[in-house]
Amino acid sequence: MTKAEIASEIAKTTGLDKSAVVTVIEQFMSVVKDSLSRGEHVYLRGFGSFIIKTRAEKTGRNISKNTALIIPAHNIPAFKPAPAFKEEVAKLDTEA
Repeated sequence: MTKAEIASEIAKTTGLDKSAVVTVIEQFMSVVKDSLSRGEHVYLRGFGSFIIKTRAEKTGRNISKNTALIIPAHNIPAFKPAPAFKEEVAKLDTEA
């Protein structure tokens, strides 16, 4: 599902203008990105959490040159679904 499809679905169910819904979705994504860039986690009860995971330094390989290289430690954004969200998705597996 794309952002446009999500916006259409929300506009249809709420009666709001689609352009207003797109603006809200884009602002939501901006707030989440800004919070994570400041090192803050974003918790949405019943849905999940946007968190930052730290990857340790590791050794990688450049296969074409057959050389080793060091991949430095770095942070990556991640999403951790809430238990209620996991249960809802698990129900889909048994229904199919």
